[in-house]
Amino acid sequence: MTTSQTTAALFQPFEVGNLKLDNRIVMAPMTRTFSPGGIPGPNVAGYYRRRAENAVGLIITEGTVINHPAASADHGVPHFYGEEALEGWARVVREVHEAGGKIAPQIWHTGTARDKSRFPDSDIDSVGPSGLNLKGEKVSEPLSVEEIQGLVQAYAQAAADAKRLGFDAVEIHGAHGYLIDQFFWDMTNKRTDEYGGSDLVERTRFAVEVIEAVRAAVGPDFPIIFRFSQWKPVNYDAKLAANPEELERFLAPLSAAGVDIFHASTRRFWEPEFEGSDLNLAGWTRKITGKPAITVGSVGLDSVFTSLFEEGKGGEAAGIESLIERLDRGEFDLVAVGRALLTDPAWAAKIRDNRTDELQPFTRESLATLS
Repeated sequence: MTTSQTTAALFQPFEVGNLKLDNRIVMAPMTRTFSPGGIPGPNVAGYYRRRAENAVGLIITEGTVINHPAASADHGVPHFYGEEALEGWARVVREVHEAGGKIAPQIWHTGTARDKSRFPDSDIDSVGPSGLNLKGEKVSEPLSVEEIQGLVQAYAQAAADAKRLGFDAVEIHGAHGYLIDQFFWDMTNKRTDEYGGSDLVERTRFAVEVIEAVRAAVGPDFPIIFRFSQWKPVNYDAKLAANPEELERFLAPLSAAGVDIFHASTRRFWEPEFEGSDLNLAGWTRKITGKPAITVGSVGLDSVFTSLFEEGKGGEAAGIESLIERLDRGEFDLVAVGRALLTDPAWAAKIRDNRTDELQPFTRESLATLS
């Protein structure tokens, strides 16, 4: 069997709502801080265009912050509000579409993961459901109900702007200990009102309102992707849902609110999520909701992504045979590729064309020369 035959599942078309993709490869969102003052320039458009030119089916942009004074965590993180920033994103969309690609912005608020002593507008407190950071330490006052409702509308406005600018879908960032995830997690959400509670399902209310507002803003056929994770940066073993039954209860309100595609973020795609089954988190999500799921986690690399931050380590290109087998049997629908595509814009084309000997490894040094 040739490499092109074994990778055929990756290069099958995919369709949901108004989104039609040529293949199943997704560029995972990866923060780069290459947008000074929050404004994405021509270099950002060129960066995404190169991936579109090289057979990436769907590009999900780096996290882009919604219109809130405490949303950002770095001066170089792109905004998704303001005339100049939105003009920059319009340029990105044009470049990607001219290259034959499809693109979705990831809309984001960092919540109390933002350290006000280090990041923009340092006189403004970080915000979160209970004013607690990821270690459970108090860093601000809890959000008021009025402030929460304002945040919901900020997400909706970002989504409406995404559709107006010509994006093909929108992804809501609800993972990795950022604002939406802080409402999910009992470590950071101690509220006793309608946005909190001891039960995980009760703690989905903020996310549900965001999804519903985004759906109202973009209409019925514009795809909404929702990214979530079990793990947190301070606790890789954290579990929102300890078993499939809890995961089903968690996902049900999000699915009903209007999510079209779930992006299940894991550190290693090959690891089973629960005992007694080989399914990973994306596999369980698809099985439970019946909706398309994106898998992610060290795809195409021989080491988990956090190895980059260990002294002297990076990630060599590795085979993807087990990934393709799982895709082929329908465990998940789409495959998000992170570091491999960050270093090598032509990763997807090289996989498609059986040029795996040309794949470039990801190292610390490569971060300085991203193209």
